[in-house]
Amino acid sequence: MLQSLVSGSLSSLVQGDILDNYVRTDGAWILGQKNQFYPTLNREECAEKCEAEQKFICRSFLFANKEKQCITLADNSKTTVMFRRSDVVLFEKRIYLLECQTGRGQDYRGTESKTRNNITCQKWAERSPHIPNYSPTANPGAGLEQNYCRNPDNDEKGPWCYTTDHRTRFDYCNIPECEETCMHCSGGNYQGKISQTESGIECQAWDSQEPHSHGYYASTFPDKDLKKNYCRNPDGEPRPWCFTTSVTKRWEYCNIPRCTTPPPTSGPGRQCLEGKGEDYRGTIAVTVSGTPCQSWSAQEPQKHSRTPENYPCKSLDENYCRNPDGETMPWCYTTNPSKRWEYCTIPKCHSTVAHTEITPVVVPEQAAVVEDCYEGIGTNYRGTMSSTITGKKCQTWSSMRPHRHTKTPSAFPQADLRRNYCRNPDADKAPWCYTTDPSTRWEFCNLQKCTSPGQLQLQTTMTPNLGMASSLNADCKTGNGKEYRGKIAETARGKPCQEWSSQTPHRHRDFTPQTHPSSGLEKNYCRNPDADINGPWCYTTDPGKTWDYCDIPSCPSPQFQCGKAKYEPNRCFARIVGGCVSKPHSWPWQISLRTSFNLHFCGGTLIDPQWVLTATHCLDRSPRPSAYKVVLGLHRERATEQSVQTRNVERMFKEPSGADIALLKLSSPVQLTNEVIPICLPPVNTVVADRAECFVTGWGETKGTGGDGLLKETGFPVIENKVCNRPEFLNGRVRTTELCAGNIDGGTDSCQGDSGGPLVCEEHGKYILQGVTSWGLGCAQPMKPGVYVRVSRFIPWIERIMNENS
Repeated sequence: MLQSLVSGSLSSLVQGDILDNYVRTDGAWILGQKNQFYPTLNREECAEKCEAEQKFICRSFLFANKEKQCITLADNSKTTVMFRRSDVVLFEKRIYLLECQTGRGQDYRGTESKTRNNITCQKWAERSPHIPNYSPTANPGAGLEQNYCRNPDNDEKGPWCYTTDHRTRFDYCNIPECEETCMHCSGGNYQGKISQTESGIECQAWDSQEPHSHGYYASTFPDKDLKKNYCRNPDGEPRPWCFTTSVTKRWEYCNIPRCTTPPPTSGPGRQCLEGKGEDYRGTIAVTVSGTPCQSWSAQEPQKHSRTPENYPCKSLDENYCRNPDGETMPWCYTTNPSKRWEYCTIPKCHSTVAHTEITPVVVPEQAAVVEDCYEGIGTNYRGTMSSTITGKKCQTWSSMRPHRHTKTPSAFPQADLRRNYCRNPDADKAPWCYTTDPSTRWEFCNLQKCTSPGQLQLQTTMTPNLGMASSLNADCKTGNGKEYRGKIAETARGKPCQEWSSQTPHRHRDFTPQTHPSSGLEKNYCRNPDADINGPWCYTTDPGKTWDYCDIPSCPSPQFQCGKAKYEPNRCFARIVGGCVSKPHSWPWQISLRTSFNLHFCGGTLIDPQWVLTATHCLDRSPRPSAYKVVLGLHRERATEQSVQTRNVERMFKEPSGADIALLKLSSPVQLTNEVIPICLPPVNTVVADRAECFVTGWGETKGTGGDGLLKETGFPVIENKVCNRPEFLNGRVRTTELCAGNIDGGTDSCQGDSGGPLVCEEHGKYILQGVTSWGLGCAQPMKPGVYVRVSRFIPWIERIMNENS
C-alpha cells in the first residue's frame, strides 16, 4: 500500500530509495505559484527538501543537474502547465498523481471533488452550508485541501466529503481502487506484483528474451508498466498474462483477483465513430457486408472469448458493434458460419458524407537527392526522421500520450507537424520531438546539421556496415560528442566559456580536470564529460548563465551508408496490394531476381556489394546458379534506366535447416551509387517491437490497385507472434524464426512476385532488414497478415557463408 507522503515528517517515507515515491520525467519544467529554491548536491537531497517543506504542501520538485539547483513546488503536472527544458528533471510525488485508492483510501490525494450522487463537495476550510468536524487546521496531515474527497476518519466506506447541498451533510465519493492488489475490467491498468501464472510457473522478465523472444518492449507500451516479471495485459487479452520461464510454455494467464469497488467511469460513450471507436456505444448491429452480428454472450455459430464476462467494462450488450480490444474500428462476430467476424459501418462524428473520388496512381519523376540533415536550426526541416538522439521513438504531434503538450498541428500550422516526424516549431537549437517514453518528455533528434561548403568534406565510399574513423581534433562531433576534442570555446548563444579548472564566476566541483581526467577538460573548450545527449557544453563567463550548450556541427557522413537512401522515400502507409508507387530509387537495396530470359519473378535485398538475400522458394525453378540473374538500380520493372546494373549469380546458398531464406553471391561486386546501396542487417536474435511500423517493396501482383510495372511500397505494423497465432488469425502456423506484419483488416500486403523481397524497419535514421517476404494466406486478406523470415535469427549463418566464400 502507498504510504502517505504529506509534508511535515520524514518518518512516513517508504523504506528504501526516497525517489521511489516519485514519478520522474526528464526534460520537463513546470511553473508553480508557490516554490522554494535550494542549492543541493543531488536529487536525493532535493527530495528531502521536498519532504521537509514547511511553507506549503510539496507535490513535486525540479532538479537542474549542472546548476545544482533544487526547486520545490506546490504544483504538479495535473495542476499547472508543463514546458520543455533541457538538463532539468521533474520529480512528482506519485501519491498526488493517482486518482485511485488503496484500502480505505486514507492516503488518497487525488482531485475528485464530487460525490457518488454528483454533488459538488464543500471546501474543507469553509463552514457553510455545513460546519465541519474535520478541517485543515484541526487535521493538518489529512490532506484536507480545496474540496477534494478525503478520508480523515478512516471510514470503512472510503473517501467522502461535506456537500454543497444543505440537505445532505456529507456523502461518499466514487474512487476506484488502485489496480495493485486487484484488477478492474480486463486488467489493462493492473500494476501489481504477481509474477506467477495460473499454473504456478514463474514469469519471464519483460526486458528478457530468454527463454522466449518477443516484441513486447516497455518503450512500445509506455502506459502498460512492463517492468520486472510482473503479470500485465498490454494487448487486450481477457486478463493479465506473462511469458513464462518454462521452455515448453510460451505464455499463460495469471490469476488476478477482481477489485470490489466500481471501475473508473468512462462516460456515456458515443453514438458515432471517433478515432478507433473504442467508446462507441450505439446500437448498430450489422457488418459492412450487411450480415447481422452475433450476440456477444452467444457461442454459436462463432466460438470466442470476447464475452461480457471477460470484458466487463466494454459494454458488450446484445449484438451491438463494439471495439473491446483496440482494433481499427468497431466490429462483431457474424451470424454467418463461414465469416467469423467483420467490421461495422459506423457514421463518423461531426462529418458530412462526401462523394468518393478514385485517386489515380501517379508516377513520380526522379526524386531530388535528399540528405537527411537540417540547415541552420532546422525550422525548415521536412524530412521523415522520427527517432531521437538516444534512439527513442517520437510521439505523434497530434497525440497527448504519453506527454500532454501545446505543440499541435493546429497551433503551429506552418511547422508541418505531420505524424511523429522531427520538427522545430519553436525555434530551438535543432529539430526535436516529444518521445514515447513516459520518463523522457522530449529529446533532440538523431539528425546532423547539413555540411556547409566551408566545413570538412569527407567523401569516403565505404563498405556497408563498417564504421568511419573520425578525427578527434576536428571541430565536428560524432554522436553526442563525448569524444569531441576540438577548440570551439563559446556557447551556441555566443557566450565565452569559463575554464574547466576555474571556479569563477561559477563554482562547481563535479566537472574538473581532476574529477574527469579522460574527458579532455583543458582550457575552456566545449566538452561533454557527462555524456549529455544534447552534445558538448561548458560553464559560461556570464554570471547570470551558469552553463549552456555549444554549437558543434556533426561530422559529415560517408558518401554511402547502409540503410540510408539518397532519395527520400514516400513512407506510404496507404490501404505491393493497395500500397503506393515509390519514389524512384528511394529503396536502393531492392533487387529484381530474374530468369536468364530477363523475366522478373521474385524480389531480394542487397546486403553487401556482392551478396543478395532472398527466399529459398524463389530458387525452386532451377538448381543451377546460371539460371538466374540479379538486376539492381531500377524503378521500372522493364529496367530501362541508365542506373541499372546487372549481375549473374555465381553461387547459391540455401539455409540448411529448411528456413525460407537464401544467399546469392554475385559474379562481381556492384558499384555503389545513389541508386544502388545495401541495407543494414540487424543484430543477432533481435526481435522487432510489436506495432513497429515497417515497409515492404516489390513489383508483385497489385490486384487491380494500379502501379503495375513500377516499384510499389506499403507500410504496416509488425504483429507479435502471440497475437498472430491466435485462432482467428494464422492459428499457430507462425514459427519463432518468422514474424508477422500487416493490417489486421487487410487491404495492404505483399503478394505474388514480392517473394524474397525486403521487410525493412527504421531505427536511428537507418533502415534495417528485419524480414524476407515468405508466405501468406492470399493477398491483403482480413486477419491474414503476411509472414516473413526473421532475419536476425540467421545472422550467424549469413556471416559464416559470406566469410567462407569471400
